[in-house]
Amino acid sequence: QVQLVESGGGLVQPGGSLRLSCAASGKIFSMYGMGWYRQAPGKQRALVAVISSGGITNYADSVKGRFTISRDNAKKTVLLQMNSLNPEGTAAYYCNVRAVVDYSGGIQELWGRGTQVTVSS
Repeated sequence: QVQLVESGGGLVQPGGSLRLSCAASGKIFSMYGMGWYRQAPGKQRALVAVISSGGITNYADSVKGRFTISRDNAKKTVLLQMNSLNPEGTAAYYCNVRAVVDYSGGIQELWGRGTQVTVSS
């Protein structure tokens, strides 16, 4: 069974930085898009950043220039470097991976359990 495990969340002051990591474990035949989403209290889950299998990235307007997404296919990980964090960044951050994980060949959408990021002085 494939699992995604996020790490790196925590409490940070405004203007600070955090790096989130998501590692996939289990049998994965192939990975496609990988990304990070976040959900603040009382709000819907929203895209933060995604990266394609070819390395093409896309960011939410609110994080452009401050966040950087990257992936290591050999390690089955996706990273999110977050700089210049502000209180609006307070949310649970979820890792998302689209991958083929069984012999059916179908692409499944996998989610981690989330890691909390709190930006506060």
